[in-house]
Amino acid sequence: MQMNGERELELLKKIGFTRVAGSEEEYRAAEILKAECEAIGVPAVIEPFEIEDAVIKTAKLEILEPFCQEYAVTGYKCAENTPAEGLAAEFLYVENATEVDLREARGKIVLVNGFLRVPLFQKLMKAGVAGIITMEGELRDRPEETDLSTRKLRRTLRAFGNVPMVHVRVKDAMDFVARGAAKARIVLDNETVERTSHNVIATVLGTEKPEEVVSFGAHYDSVDYSTGVYDNGAGSVINMEILRYFRENPPRRTVKFMWYGSEEIGLEGSWAYVKSHQEQLRDHLLMINVDVGGPVLGVDKIVVTAEDKLAFYLEYFTKIHGYSAEVRQGIYSSDSIPFADSGVPAVNFSRDGAPGAAYIHNRFDTLDFLCAQALEKTTAHVLAFGETVINAAVFPVERKIPQNIAEEVEKYLYKKELSEAQAE
Repeated sequence: MQMNGERELELLKKIGFTRVAGSEEEYRAAEILKAECEAIGVPAVIEPFEIEDAVIKTAKLEILEPFCQEYAVTGYKCAENTPAEGLAAEFLYVENATEVDLREARGKIVLVNGFLRVPLFQKLMKAGVAGIITMEGELRDRPEETDLSTRKLRRTLRAFGNVPMVHVRVKDAMDFVARGAAKARIVLDNETVERTSHNVIATVLGTEKPEEVVSFGAHYDSVDYSTGVYDNGAGSVINMEILRYFRENPPRRTVKFMWYGSEEIGLEGSWAYVKSHQEQLRDHLLMINVDVGGPVLGVDKIVVTAEDKLAFYLEYFTKIHGYSAEVRQGIYSSDSIPFADSGVPAVNFSRDGAPGAAYIHNRFDTLDFLCAQALEKTTAHVLAFGETVINAAVFPVERKIPQNIAEEVEKYLYKKELSEAQAE
Protein backbone atom coordinates (compact mmCIF):
# COMPACT_ATOMS: atom_id res chain seq x y z
CA MET A 1 0.00 0.00 0.00
CA GLN A 2 1.29 3.44 -0.95
CA MET A 3 0.99 6.32 1.46
CA ASN A 4 -1.49 8.86 0.13
CA GLY A 5 -0.90 12.49 1.09
CA GLU A 6 -4.04 13.66 -0.70
CA ARG A 7 -6.14 11.30 1.42
CA GLU A 8 -4.41 12.65 4.54
CA LEU A 9 -5.14 16.19 3.44
CA GLU A 10 -8.83 15.39 2.98
CA LEU A 11 -9.09 14.05 6.54
CA LEU A 12 -7.17 17.11 7.76
CA LYS A 13 -9.81 19.32 6.18
CA LYS A 14 -12.53 17.39 8.02
CA ILE A 15 -10.99 18.06 11.44
CA GLY A 16 -9.62 21.51 10.57
CA PHE A 17 -11.78 23.52 12.95
CA THR A 18 -11.04 24.99 16.38
CA ARG A 19 -11.29 22.15 18.91
CA VAL A 20 -10.12 23.28 22.34
CA ALA A 21 -9.84 20.97 25.34
CA GLY A 22 -13.17 19.74 26.66
CA SER A 23 -15.27 21.52 24.06
CA GLU A 24 -18.10 20.13 21.94
CA GLU A 25 -15.87 20.71 18.92
CA GLU A 26 -13.11 18.58 20.40
CA TYR A 27 -15.58 15.75 20.90
CA ARG A 28 -16.85 16.18 17.33
CA ALA A 29 -13.27 15.75 16.08
CA ALA A 30 -12.96 12.61 18.24
CA GLU A 31 -16.08 11.19 16.61
CA ILE A 32 -14.68 11.95 13.14
CA LEU A 33 -11.46 10.10 13.97
CA LYS A 34 -13.38 7.15 15.41
CA ALA A 35 -15.57 6.96 12.31
CA GLU A 36 -12.48 7.06 10.07
CA CYS A 37 -10.92 4.14 11.99
CA GLU A 38 -14.09 2.12 11.59
CA ALA A 39 -14.37 2.96 7.90
CA ILE A 40 -10.86 1.48 7.53
CA GLY A 41 -12.11 -1.62 9.31
CA VAL A 42 -10.59 -1.16 12.78
CA PRO A 43 -12.95 -0.72 15.77
CA ALA A 44 -12.19 2.32 17.92
CA VAL A 45 -13.29 3.48 21.35
CA ILE A 46 -13.61 6.95 22.80
CA GLU A 47 -12.41 7.14 26.40
CA PRO A 48 -13.57 10.15 28.47
CA PHE A 49 -11.52 11.83 31.18
CA GLU A 50 -12.08 14.90 33.30
CA ILE A 51 -10.11 18.13 32.99
CA GLU A 52 -10.03 21.33 34.99
CA ASP A 53 -11.12 24.50 33.22
CA ALA A 54 -12.59 27.86 34.18
CA VAL A 55 -15.08 30.40 32.91
CA ILE A 56 -13.80 33.98 32.89
CA LYS A 57 -16.64 36.29 33.86
CA THR A 58 -14.64 39.52 34.15
CA ALA A 59 -11.05 40.47 33.37
CA LYS A 60 -9.84 44.07 33.39
CA LEU A 61 -6.61 46.02 33.65
CA GLU A 62 -6.58 49.74 34.39
CA ILE A 63 -3.63 52.05 34.85
CA LEU A 64 -4.58 54.51 37.59
CA GLU A 65 -1.48 56.73 37.89
CA PRO A 66 -0.04 58.95 36.44
CA PHE A 67 -2.81 58.56 33.83
CA CYS A 68 -6.08 56.65 33.67
CA GLN A 69 -6.61 54.10 30.92
CA GLU A 70 -8.06 50.62 30.54
CA TYR A 71 -6.30 48.05 28.35
CA ALA A 72 -7.69 44.95 26.66
CA VAL A 73 -6.70 41.78 28.52
CA THR A 74 -7.63 38.17 28.97
CA GLY A 75 -7.81 36.72 32.45
CA TYR A 76 -5.86 33.70 33.63
CA LYS A 77 -8.15 30.76 34.22
CA CYS A 78 -7.89 29.34 37.76
CA ALA A 79 -6.00 32.40 39.00
CA GLU A 80 -7.13 33.96 42.26
CA ASN A 81 -10.14 36.27 41.96
CA THR A 82 -10.02 39.89 43.10
CA PRO A 83 -12.67 41.58 45.23
CA ALA A 84 -15.56 42.95 43.14
CA GLU A 85 -13.95 46.40 43.13
CA GLY A 86 -10.67 44.93 41.97
CA LEU A 87 -7.11 44.85 43.28
CA ALA A 88 -5.35 48.22 43.17
CA ALA A 89 -1.61 48.42 43.88
CA GLU A 90 1.61 50.04 42.81
CA PHE A 91 2.81 48.87 39.41
CA LEU A 92 6.31 47.60 38.63
CA TYR A 93 7.83 46.22 35.43
CA VAL A 94 10.16 43.44 36.61
CA GLU A 95 11.39 42.27 33.19
CA ASN A 96 12.80 38.73 33.62
CA ALA A 97 12.44 38.90 37.40
CA THR A 98 16.06 38.95 38.53
CA GLU A 99 16.82 39.48 42.22
CA VAL A 100 17.48 43.12 41.49
CA ASP A 101 14.19 43.51 39.61
CA LEU A 102 12.24 41.89 42.45
CA ARG A 103 13.84 43.67 45.40
CA GLU A 104 10.87 46.09 45.69
CA ALA A 105 8.13 43.89 44.19
CA ARG A 106 6.33 42.87 47.38
CA GLY A 107 2.68 43.90 47.36
CA LYS A 108 2.82 45.25 43.80
CA ILE A 109 1.21 44.36 40.50
CA VAL A 110 4.10 43.32 38.27
CA LEU A 111 4.57 42.95 34.53
CA VAL A 112 6.93 40.21 33.30
CA ASN A 113 8.36 39.45 29.87
CA GLY A 114 6.52 36.71 27.97
CA PHE A 115 4.78 33.73 29.52
CA LEU A 116 5.22 32.09 32.90
CA ARG A 117 7.26 29.00 33.64
CA VAL A 118 7.68 27.34 37.03
CA PRO A 119 11.02 28.98 37.99
CA LEU A 120 9.73 32.46 37.12
CA PHE A 121 6.41 31.99 38.89
CA GLN A 122 8.18 30.54 41.91
CA LYS A 123 10.37 33.64 42.15
CA LEU A 124 7.34 35.93 41.88
CA MET A 125 5.54 34.10 44.67
CA LYS A 126 8.60 34.25 46.93
CA ALA A 127 8.87 37.96 46.21
CA GLY A 128 5.31 38.43 47.47
CA VAL A 129 3.79 40.12 44.43
CA ALA A 130 0.10 41.02 44.64
CA GLY A 131 -0.80 40.47 40.99
CA ILE A 132 0.84 39.52 37.69
CA ILE A 133 0.56 40.75 34.12
CA THR A 134 2.07 38.67 31.29
CA MET A 135 2.34 39.66 27.65
CA GLU A 136 2.42 38.21 24.14
CA GLY A 137 2.66 39.25 20.50
CA GLU A 138 4.76 41.73 18.56
CA LEU A 139 4.80 45.51 18.35
CA ARG A 140 3.74 45.33 14.70
CA ASP A 141 0.61 43.26 15.47
CA ARG A 142 -2.75 44.69 14.50
CA PRO A 143 -5.53 43.84 16.98
CA GLU A 144 -7.99 43.21 14.19
CA GLU A 145 -5.65 40.62 12.64
CA THR A 146 -4.38 38.85 15.76
CA ASP A 147 -5.87 37.35 18.91
CA LEU A 148 -4.95 37.62 22.56
CA SER A 149 -4.84 34.11 23.96
CA THR A 150 -6.50 33.00 27.16
CA ARG A 151 -3.98 31.48 29.55
CA LYS A 152 -4.49 29.09 32.45
CA LEU A 153 -2.67 28.97 35.78
CA ARG A 154 -2.01 25.23 35.85
CA ARG A 155 -1.92 23.11 38.99
CA THR A 156 1.85 22.80 38.63
CA LEU A 157 2.21 26.55 39.08
CA ARG A 158 -0.48 26.85 41.75
CA ALA A 159 1.58 24.57 43.97
CA PHE A 160 3.72 27.67 44.64
CA GLY A 161 0.87 30.11 45.25
CA ASN A 162 -1.89 32.04 43.51
CA VAL A 163 -2.61 35.69 42.76
CA PRO A 164 -4.85 37.55 40.27
CA MET A 165 -3.35 37.44 36.78
CA VAL A 166 -4.14 38.94 33.38
CA HIS A 167 -2.58 38.76 29.94
CA VAL A 168 -1.94 41.77 27.68
CA ARG A 169 -0.59 42.54 24.22
CA VAL A 170 3.07 43.53 23.94
CA LYS A 171 2.00 46.70 22.15
CA ASP A 172 -0.17 47.78 25.10
CA ALA A 173 2.48 46.77 27.64
CA MET A 174 4.99 48.99 25.88
CA ASP A 175 2.51 51.85 25.91
CA PHE A 176 1.84 51.90 29.63
CA VAL A 177 5.48 51.18 30.60
CA ALA A 178 6.72 53.97 28.32
CA ARG A 179 4.19 56.35 29.81
CA GLY A 180 5.47 55.68 33.32
CA ALA A 181 2.65 53.56 34.77
CA ALA A 182 2.92 53.73 38.57
CA LYS A 183 -0.35 52.30 39.87
CA ALA A 184 -2.68 49.69 38.38
CA ARG A 185 -5.88 47.84 39.09
CA ILE A 186 -6.74 44.28 38.11
CA VAL A 187 -10.30 42.97 38.18
CA LEU A 188 -10.65 39.21 37.79
CA ASP A 189 -13.67 37.00 38.32
CA ASN A 190 -13.41 33.41 37.09
CA GLU A 191 -15.16 30.21 38.09
CA THR A 192 -13.42 26.84 38.01
CA VAL A 193 -15.41 24.15 36.19
CA GLU A 194 -14.86 20.51 35.25
CA ARG A 195 -15.13 19.45 31.62
CA THR A 196 -14.90 16.13 29.83
CA SER A 197 -12.23 15.53 27.22
CA HIS A 198 -11.66 12.36 25.21
CA ASN A 199 -9.01 10.01 23.85
CA VAL A 200 -9.64 7.90 20.75
CA ILE A 201 -8.06 4.43 20.75
CA ALA A 202 -7.86 1.80 18.00
CA THR A 203 -5.99 -1.52 18.18
CA VAL A 204 -4.56 -3.84 15.54
CA LEU A 205 -3.69 -7.17 17.20
CA GLY A 206 -0.33 -8.74 16.53
CA THR A 207 -0.25 -12.02 14.62
CA GLU A 208 2.73 -13.56 16.46
CA LYS A 209 3.37 -11.56 19.62
CA PRO A 210 0.04 -9.95 20.54
CA GLU A 211 1.18 -9.45 24.14
CA GLU A 212 3.89 -7.00 23.02
CA VAL A 213 2.57 -3.50 22.26
CA VAL A 214 3.85 -0.53 20.29
CA SER A 215 1.69 2.59 20.09
CA PHE A 216 1.42 5.53 17.74
CA GLY A 217 0.23 8.73 19.40
CA ALA A 218 -0.82 12.21 18.33
CA HIS A 219 -2.92 14.90 19.96
CA TYR A 220 -5.92 16.21 18.06
CA ASP A 221 -7.00 19.22 20.12
CA SER A 222 -6.14 22.83 19.23
CA VAL A 223 -5.93 26.18 21.01
CA ASP A 224 -8.36 29.09 20.88
CA TYR A 225 -8.77 30.77 17.50
CA SER A 226 -6.72 28.12 15.70
CA THR A 227 -7.78 25.38 13.29
CA GLY A 228 -4.71 23.50 14.52
CA VAL A 229 -4.02 21.70 11.26
CA TYR A 230 -0.23 22.04 11.62
CA ASP A 231 -0.43 21.52 15.38
CA ASN A 232 -1.56 18.82 15.42
CA GLY A 233 -4.15 17.75 12.93
CA ALA A 234 -1.16 16.76 10.80
CA GLY A 235 0.10 14.19 13.29
CA SER A 236 -3.43 12.87 13.67
CA VAL A 237 -3.88 12.19 9.95
CA ILE A 238 -0.37 10.78 9.57
CA ASN A 239 -1.16 8.18 12.21
CA MET A 240 -4.50 7.42 10.55
CA GLU A 241 -2.68 6.65 7.30
CA ILE A 242 -0.34 4.32 9.19
CA LEU A 243 -3.34 2.60 10.81
CA ARG A 244 -4.65 1.97 7.31
CA TYR A 245 -1.34 0.33 6.38
CA PHE A 246 -1.31 -2.02 9.36
CA ARG A 247 -4.96 -2.94 8.79
CA GLU A 248 -3.93 -4.14 5.32
CA ASN A 249 -0.58 -5.57 6.47
CA PRO A 250 -1.12 -7.30 9.84
CA PRO A 251 1.82 -6.69 12.19
CA ARG A 252 3.72 -9.25 14.27
CA ARG A 253 3.17 -7.24 17.43
CA THR A 254 0.06 -5.45 18.62
CA VAL A 255 -0.12 -1.85 17.46
CA LYS A 256 -2.25 0.73 19.24
CA PHE A 257 -3.24 4.06 17.71
CA MET A 258 -4.13 6.82 20.14
CA TRP A 259 -5.38 10.30 19.49
CA TYR A 260 -5.11 12.35 22.67
CA GLY A 261 -7.35 15.19 23.77
CA SER A 262 -6.32 18.21 25.82
CA GLU A 263 -2.60 18.08 25.05
CA GLU A 264 -2.47 21.85 24.70
CA ILE A 265 -3.38 22.44 28.34
CA GLY A 266 -0.74 20.17 29.83
CA LEU A 267 -0.65 16.75 28.08
CA GLU A 268 -3.89 15.89 29.88
CA GLY A 269 -4.98 13.12 27.48
CA SER A 270 -1.76 11.14 27.61
CA TRP A 271 -1.54 11.58 31.39
CA ALA A 272 -5.10 10.26 31.68
CA TYR A 273 -4.20 7.26 29.53
CA VAL A 274 -1.08 6.19 31.44
CA LYS A 275 -2.83 6.67 34.79
CA SER A 276 -5.86 4.58 33.84
CA HIS A 277 -3.96 1.85 31.97
CA GLN A 278 -1.13 0.99 34.35
CA GLU A 279 -1.60 -2.76 33.93
CA GLN A 280 -1.58 -2.62 30.12
CA LEU A 281 1.38 -0.26 30.18
CA ARG A 282 3.59 -3.11 31.36
CA ASP A 283 3.34 -4.65 27.88
CA HIS A 284 4.06 -1.33 26.16
CA LEU A 285 7.48 -1.55 24.52
CA LEU A 286 7.66 1.77 22.65
CA MET A 287 5.60 4.89 22.03
CA ILE A 288 5.91 6.61 18.63
CA ASN A 289 4.62 10.19 18.76
CA VAL A 290 3.87 12.54 15.86
CA ASP A 291 3.41 16.22 16.69
CA VAL A 292 3.28 18.95 14.00
CA GLY A 293 3.69 18.30 10.31
CA GLY A 294 2.81 19.17 6.77
CA PRO A 295 4.53 22.52 6.04
CA VAL A 296 5.75 23.02 2.48
CA LEU A 297 8.93 24.69 3.75
CA GLY A 298 10.45 22.93 6.72
CA VAL A 299 12.58 20.14 8.13
CA ASP A 300 11.78 16.68 9.47
CA LYS A 301 13.07 15.96 12.97
CA ILE A 302 13.32 12.87 15.15
CA VAL A 303 13.78 13.11 18.91
CA VAL A 304 14.66 9.85 20.66
CA THR A 305 13.48 9.65 24.27
CA ALA A 306 15.27 6.37 24.84
CA GLU A 307 18.75 4.85 24.93
CA ASP A 308 21.39 6.58 22.80
CA LYS A 309 21.83 3.40 20.75
CA LEU A 310 18.39 3.99 19.24
CA ALA A 311 19.37 7.52 18.25
CA PHE A 312 22.52 6.19 16.59
CA TYR A 313 20.46 3.55 14.80
CA LEU A 314 18.03 6.18 13.50
CA GLU A 315 20.94 8.27 12.22
CA TYR A 316 22.00 5.29 10.11
CA PHE A 317 18.42 4.32 9.25
CA THR A 318 17.58 7.71 7.72
CA LYS A 319 20.72 7.69 5.59
CA ILE A 320 20.24 4.09 4.44
CA HIS A 321 16.68 4.80 3.35
CA GLY A 322 17.38 8.27 1.98
CA TYR A 323 15.20 10.12 4.47
CA SER A 324 16.16 13.70 5.24
CA ALA A 325 15.74 14.17 8.99
CA GLU A 326 17.63 15.64 11.93
CA VAL A 327 18.05 13.12 14.76
CA ARG A 328 18.90 13.72 18.41
CA GLN A 329 18.47 12.04 21.77
CA GLY A 330 16.37 14.03 24.23
CA ILE A 331 12.82 14.87 25.26
CA TYR A 332 10.06 16.48 23.25
CA SER A 333 7.32 18.60 24.81
CA SER A 334 4.39 16.41 23.84
CA ASP A 335 2.47 13.25 24.71
CA SER A 336 5.61 11.11 24.88
CA ILE A 337 6.46 12.70 28.26
CA PRO A 338 3.91 10.76 30.39
CA PHE A 339 5.07 7.53 28.74
CA ALA A 340 8.73 8.29 29.44
CA ASP A 341 7.80 9.18 33.02
CA SER A 342 6.20 5.72 33.25
CA GLY A 343 9.30 3.98 31.90
CA VAL A 344 8.20 3.56 28.28
CA PRO A 345 10.77 4.74 25.69
CA ALA A 346 9.54 6.93 22.85
CA VAL A 347 10.47 8.31 19.46
CA ASN A 348 9.04 11.67 18.42
CA PHE A 349 8.58 12.62 14.78
CA SER A 350 7.79 16.12 13.54
CA ARG A 351 8.10 18.29 10.49
CA ASP A 352 8.86 21.79 11.73
CA GLY A 353 8.12 24.78 9.54
CA ALA A 354 11.04 26.84 8.25
CA PRO A 355 11.45 30.24 9.97
CA GLY A 356 8.68 32.52 8.79
CA ALA A 357 6.95 29.71 6.88
CA ALA A 358 4.67 28.22 9.54
CA TYR A 359 2.42 29.41 12.35
CA ILE A 360 1.51 27.78 15.62
CA HIS A 361 -0.98 28.51 18.41
CA ASN A 362 -2.75 31.29 16.57
CA ARG A 363 -5.31 32.03 13.86
CA PHE A 364 -2.70 31.61 11.13
CA ASP A 365 -2.33 27.85 11.72
CA THR A 366 -4.30 27.02 8.58
CA LEU A 367 -3.98 24.79 5.52
CA ASP A 368 -2.42 27.65 3.52
CA PHE A 369 1.19 26.62 4.27
CA LEU A 370 0.68 22.83 4.29
CA CYS A 371 0.69 20.34 1.45
CA ALA A 372 -0.04 16.68 0.73
CA GLN A 373 3.53 15.93 -0.37
CA ALA A 374 5.00 17.08 2.96
CA LEU A 375 2.46 14.99 4.91
CA GLU A 376 3.31 11.98 2.78
CA LYS A 377 7.04 12.48 3.28
CA THR A 378 6.82 12.46 7.08
CA THR A 379 4.39 9.53 7.00
CA ALA A 380 6.96 7.51 5.05
CA HIS A 381 9.60 8.24 7.72
CA VAL A 382 7.32 7.25 10.58
CA LEU A 383 6.00 4.10 8.91
CA ALA A 384 9.40 2.84 7.77
CA PHE A 385 10.78 3.01 11.31
CA GLY A 386 7.59 1.76 12.93
CA GLU A 387 7.21 -1.25 10.65
CA THR A 388 10.86 -2.22 11.12
CA VAL A 389 10.71 -2.40 14.90
CA ILE A 390 7.14 -3.72 15.14
CA ASN A 391 7.99 -6.63 12.85
CA ALA A 392 11.49 -7.26 14.24
CA ALA A 393 12.40 -10.87 14.99
CA VAL A 394 13.42 -9.72 18.49
CA PHE A 395 12.28 -6.33 19.71
CA PRO A 396 15.45 -4.22 19.52
CA VAL A 397 14.65 -1.33 21.88
CA GLU A 398 15.33 -1.86 25.56
CA ARG A 399 12.29 -0.97 27.66
CA LYS A 400 13.96 1.51 29.97
CA ILE A 401 14.62 5.21 30.25
CA PRO A 402 18.35 5.95 30.59
CA GLN A 403 19.45 8.13 33.49
CA ASN A 404 20.24 11.21 31.39
CA ILE A 405 16.77 11.15 29.83
CA ALA A 406 15.08 10.45 33.17
CA GLU A 407 16.78 13.56 34.54
CA GLU A 408 15.54 15.62 31.57
CA VAL A 409 11.99 14.38 32.16
CA GLU A 410 12.23 15.26 35.85
CA LYS A 411 13.43 18.77 35.00
CA TYR A 412 10.66 19.19 32.43
CA LEU A 413 8.08 18.18 35.05
CA TYR A 414 9.76 20.31 37.77
CA LYS A 415 9.63 17.35 40.14
CA LYS A 416 12.28 18.70 42.50
CA GLU A 417 10.65 22.12 42.80
CA LEU A 418 7.19 20.62 43.31
CA SER A 419 8.51 18.23 45.96
CA GLU A 420 10.10 21.13 47.82
CA ALA A 421 6.91 23.19 47.56
CA GLN A 422 4.80 20.34 48.95
CA ALA A 423 7.25 19.87 51.83
CA GLU A 424 6.99 23.51 52.91
